[in-house]
Amino acid sequence: MAENSGGGAGKAYAEEVYELALRNEDFRRVLFTTERSQLVLMSVAAGEEIGEETHDGVDQVLIFVAGEGEAVLAGATRPVRAGSVVVVPAGTRHNFITRGGAALKLLTVYTPPEHPDGTVHRTKAEAEEYEREHHH
Repeated sequence: MAENSGGGAGKAYAEEVYELALRNEDFRRVLFTTERSQLVLMSVAAGEEIGEETHDGVDQVLIFVAGEGEAVLAGATRPVRAGSVVVVPAGTRHNFITRGGAALKLLTVYTPPEHPDGTVHRTKAEAEEYEREHHH
């Protein structure tokens, strides 16, 4: 997987992100971070969910590349699949749930960044433990 982390002035990121997202097996993998945005890959295993959350002051755009699931936005549910895009404005309670027998694979952009640059959480449990320790 490409390692183009460490954004900032004068640095850019250019990769075949759709292919990277399809191959990604990590629950969360930060690909690139700038002062104002962050590109992250996610793979939510069959039968799992991202988990209900709200990002105060952070917008999130999610682009789904494989699998099927549901987006729950402020209590309303709608299906998502490869080709779906969901925009979650800051302060919106949301969750994404995998349906079917395959992982829900996606890339997401946070503005501003949500996670430390270079973050890799191989499993949802690892991500939850990190968030408990860091009060996210």
